[in-house]
Amino acid sequence: MSHFAHHSEENYLKTLFSLSARDIKKVNNIALAQALKLNPATVLEMVRKLASKNLVEVKKDKTISLTEKGRKRALLTIRKHRLWEVFLVDKLRYKWNEVHELAEQLEHIESKDLIDRLEAFLDYPAFDPHGDPIPDKSGKLKISSTIPLSSGEKGKRYKVMSLAETNDAFLTYLEKLHIKPGMKLKVEDLHSYDQSCSLFVHIDGDP
Repeated sequence: MSHFAHHSEENYLKTLFSLSARDIKKVNNIALAQALKLNPATVLEMVRKLASKNLVEVKKDKTISLTEKGRKRALLTIRKHRLWEVFLVDKLRYKWNEVHELAEQLEHIESKDLIDRLEAFLDYPAFDPHGDPIPDKSGKLKISSTIPLSSGEKGKRYKVMSLAETNDAFLTYLEKLHIKPGMKLKVEDLHSYDQSCSLFVHIDGDP
């Protein structure tokens, strides 16, 4: 397999995992093409290749899903991506909105020994800078019990665990508000007209 083909396969599997994690029940060729920003014909050809390797399954209704083998490989790619994000933020002092594209390149390094050493060097982090859990070396992902902030109740306090979006503009906006994973918030008010809420952000020992 060429280096490029290896990258491409991992990107497809990782994207399929991401779509399924968002509870999108029917991921077809068009939905996958839109997520990857590729031509549907190109995606169809790659899906056939992945199916021949038992990495994905295409059902009668054209729904595409990961096999157990494909899911494990996707999670191992995600593991590398999130470990590299921790390294870039904690050790090289990149901002959390600057690391995604760099981690996209680094995640395709195949050396398991390097990734295991990287994890040990970082003292076995459980989460990446955006609060997403890091799969272990066997590809297992620890699922935490969380709710979206939009489901919060007025007057209650919550702890930020992870972010639904990690695009540059959103992360920059959250940084201005001093909101990051681990931060404690209190829902001050709920606004039914646009489903937004007013928050009190607890910073550096605020009561």
